[in-house]
Amino acid sequence: MTARKSGSRIETEIERCRSEGQWEKIPELVRQLSAKLISTDDVGELLLGEMKLQQFLKENPLKQNCSPRTARPPLTEARSHLTNVLQRGNLRTELLQEANVLMGKLCYVEGDYSEALTHFNRVNLDDMQLSSAPIYRLAMIAEAYATKGLCLEKTSTSCPPSSSEGDQEIITCYEKSGDIALLYLQEAEKALSAGMQNRSPKPGPVSQEQELGFFLETGLQRAHVIHFKNGNLTHGVGRFREILRAVETRTTQNLRMTIARQLAEILLRGMCEQSYWSPLEDPPAQSPLDEPQCTHTHPEYTLPRRARIYTGENLFCPQENTEEALLLLLISESMANRDAVLSRIPEHSADRVLSLQSASVVYDLLTIALGRRGQYEMLSECLERAMKFAFEEFHLWYQLALSLMAAGKSARAVKVLKECMRLKPDDPTIPLLAVKLCIGNLHWLDEGEGFAKMVVEMQDKAAEFRAKGFLALGLVYSLKATDASLRGVQEEYQKKALSAFQRAQSLAPTDHLAVFYLALQLAVSRQIPEALGYVRQALQLQGDDVHSLHLLALLLSAQKHYHDALNIIEMALSEYPENFMLLFTKVKLETLCRGPEEALLTCKHMLQIWKSCYNLTNPSDSGRGSSLLDRAVADRRQLNAVTLPDFSDPETASASSSSLMMSLPSSPSSLFFPLSSLYPTSPMPRSDPVGHVFCDHFPRRRLSSASSVHAPSVAASRVEQALSEASSLQSSTPKHGPLHPWMTLAQIWLHAAEVYIGMMKPAEAMACTQEAASLFPTSHNVLFMKGQVAELRGNLEDAKRCYEEALAISPAHIRSMQRLGVILYQLQRFSLAEKVLCEAVQLCSSSHLGWHSLAEVLQAQGNMAAASECFLTALQLEASNPIMPFTILPRAL
Repeated sequence: MTARKSGSRIETEIERCRSEGQWEKIPELVRQLSAKLISTDDVGELLLGEMKLQQFLKENPLKQNCSPRTARPPLTEARSHLTNVLQRGNLRTELLQEANVLMGKLCYVEGDYSEALTHFNRVNLDDMQLSSAPIYRLAMIAEAYATKGLCLEKTSTSCPPSSSEGDQEIITCYEKSGDIALLYLQEAEKALSAGMQNRSPKPGPVSQEQELGFFLETGLQRAHVIHFKNGNLTHGVGRFREILRAVETRTTQNLRMTIARQLAEILLRGMCEQSYWSPLEDPPAQSPLDEPQCTHTHPEYTLPRRARIYTGENLFCPQENTEEALLLLLISESMANRDAVLSRIPEHSADRVLSLQSASVVYDLLTIALGRRGQYEMLSECLERAMKFAFEEFHLWYQLALSLMAAGKSARAVKVLKECMRLKPDDPTIPLLAVKLCIGNLHWLDEGEGFAKMVVEMQDKAAEFRAKGFLALGLVYSLKATDASLRGVQEEYQKKALSAFQRAQSLAPTDHLAVFYLALQLAVSRQIPEALGYVRQALQLQGDDVHSLHLLALLLSAQKHYHDALNIIEMALSEYPENFMLLFTKVKLETLCRGPEEALLTCKHMLQIWKSCYNLTNPSDSGRGSSLLDRAVADRRQLNAVTLPDFSDPETASASSSSLMMSLPSSPSSLFFPLSSLYPTSPMPRSDPVGHVFCDHFPRRRLSSASSVHAPSVAASRVEQALSEASSLQSSTPKHGPLHPWMTLAQIWLHAAEVYIGMMKPAEAMACTQEAASLFPTSHNVLFMKGQVAELRGNLEDAKRCYEEALAISPAHIRSMQRLGVILYQLQRFSLAEKVLCEAVQLCSSSHLGWHSLAEVLQAQGNMAAASECFLTALQLEASNPIMPFTILPRAL
């Protein structure tokens, strides 16, 4: 009785050691078992044969496509033990099955695949019980199926695998092996956890985690490889999903990360929305993803015991391929960050390289997936998490910089680009990207100058990018000239800009941008004939460049060839019908050439274009996956800090595309006007930029019946319907999307208001202004327009208050300064009017209106000499004054 209990204890210990892979303890346990029980020689032979084989594989792990092992002493001893067991046949059926399975595994290791299949067929693996099998037996069965599949692959190379029945048998073997391997790993981890809970809390050796090994890993990974090799993408994706739905174990974490990454790559590169099916749906019988010649039959099999899968209520299930790919990649990214090797000691260098490579692949795929959705904010956050193991890794730093640029985080992007420059000091594209940001909305001109000089000083290392370096340097100097308040400083920067642009043109004579910016700088310097020559040269290089065509029209208007300029604008609009900058210029030119009624029709046309381009009342209309609709909706409280961009602001215009820079210039109807005039008629001069806080929605009110537009002319009555339709788009419901579409709509309202002011219709002008104010209530442009309407009505105090409020929001708004000076003059406050107008002239010395108004104030004060100089300056400037400021054209790389 005592011997039986002792034998039972030893058998339990043997089973535990077999499950945990502690093969070094087996010989001693076999010796104890033989001493306690009789008739255990065959069991001992089996255990010793298994021990020899497993110990050999542990010390000499197999690899995929490796050559067979030659006969070695451990393998010879293992074969001797197993042969003795099989020849005697004294063991019970379960143990004989194990002996055959081990012999088949040994034959595979030695390269005798046919003999291995003989042993597996003798056992019939499907007859091996799973229901009450111990843990070690689950691993043995899983390895047996994998080994059988490997042997079938080795022996069936003579026939095409994609069309043979043997191929289906191979896939079934691998899939059964993978399913049983998942079950084994779950049961092993559960047993390990239970054992640790039952142990004494005293410190002791920690049990090692289970290892997959060659055969189990093959069973988990080989089936989908064959599916994809045969062109059966549907079944391959299905197999991926089955493995990922199984409850995770610590042993399968790295495998799950690999499979999740591979599946995400397939979803992103090989599957479209039309061919996608949900993980909870049955795969389609026929799919365009699969090769036409591949067999779609997939034999079903049942196992009496399967691995546990994730189940429960309210589980998230993706509904499209990008959604599932993002889910998989975010899971992979979390695992890569968790398991990152951060140690810099030499012993861990190989592991650190592998960890970095794995993470880099995940982040590259995240860049593709999130870039498709326009989720650059989320992408930058993901890449920031990767910085903990991105030391001296240029690729991750560069990816972070690009994602920050796309997310609009320009200041942080410049700092990251500086680190990229340190890592790759000879790459000219990096400082060029930094210049692009600095001369954009950041307006860091000194930093931009430094980056541009870095490219120029690279000499031959910069190659073709050296011309871009001079181009960037010229843009920096041009913007500095615009910002300069002293005439001498302004002229110095203009000379530097012209010199840089000329150098860029000499290095890249076929680059139309170099010629265009040279023409633009000459135009800003009021060298109109020279600018015309270069802009025509730019059009010869790039005949459909919208900015070159726009500059040509402005130059023609500066020479007072308004009809020719209008023809150029209409020709450009035939190529770019949705370009609002061209349309705003057309409104000004039509007011002069064809009358305000035609300008109102153009405003109506702009409203129709806006409705078709930015119909944001139904977000789904903009297309699935559109970056326009994937932006988060900002808080409504941000609206109070939002203001419209000033159309005449050179810095704002230079940092944006044509659809963003739309503000309110006036249309000149005469050369000069007396100070008693209520409406200024000239292009809007320069004003300095105002910081914008961007949000994604804001309230809009319907136009009340009391403020609706009523115009006696036919054109005005036709445009009233368009204004009413556009007003009906506005509601109290917050709109999705970025801010610039609503900026565009507000500018359309303000242009319509200005046309009505030119027609002396204050009620209609105020109605349009109120619509713009409902979008941007604190915009200095809106307040300026309200001041214009008040002037038209003769309310000088109201107009003065509006201009002062506009200057409180934007202290450098030139037009508000000029009109405030005029109002102060009309109120007989000459000294204050002179001070305000002198400041306006100092901020924008190229505006003839400021000089003319200052001349009249000086004349009223009896300072005739100074007034004469101001009048002459105004005449000289007006002779070359375009219909719209040249600085509305973008100055950016």
